[in-house]
Amino acid sequence: MTTRSRARAITVAVLSVTASLALTACTGGSGGGSPSASASAGPIGQRVAQGCTDLLPASALQVYGKTFTQDTSWTPAKGTPAATIERQRGRVCRFVATDDPATTVTLAVAHLPEKSLTTLKDALYERGGSVPTYRVEGYFALTDGVGRADAFPDPYWITTESTLFTEPGGAQPVVDAVHAALQPSASATPAG
Repeated sequence: MTTRSRARAITVAVLSVTASLALTACTGGSGGGSPSASASAGPIGQRVAQGCTDLLPASALQVYGKTFTQDTSWTPAKGTPAATIERQRGRVCRFVATDDPATTVTLAVAHLPEKSLTTLKDALYERGGSVPTYRVEGYFALTDGVGRADAFPDPYWITTESTLFTEPGGAQPVVDAVHAALQPSASATPAG
């Protein structure tokens, strides 16, 4: 029962963000725009410059005791957080364990406006599962054996999923590596 309600909460959060992103895109520009031929609003996110292996180097995945390779042919399933991030010009990645193709780590990173990030954070806060150890606002949920971590080193939204993440600390190496890649000065300690 708890996992089903958490799954619904995750879906609500993604739908809230998608609606917020669409509304922000529709209202964020100058007024009086003409209707577009496209059925959906254009992306409001900025491109994430770092590639998948820059965001999540192999060394960060070694803690799981497996060797991973990037699945460059992967595309996120419709309606998932990764699909939402991809539509917002974010970076979406999937890494597959070489010894067990069923073991994967998905990662998606978006660079979004403050209003959109706030809407998403609010939805995830309502769901629960706050994780203070992520060093930024962060959340974790386990649904049907798949752990999902969301972290917000503003102006970024990081979301990652894997069966390896059975508790919040399981996703910590991924969150830390991506945070360091996005904001190296924030994670560096001053010398001497």
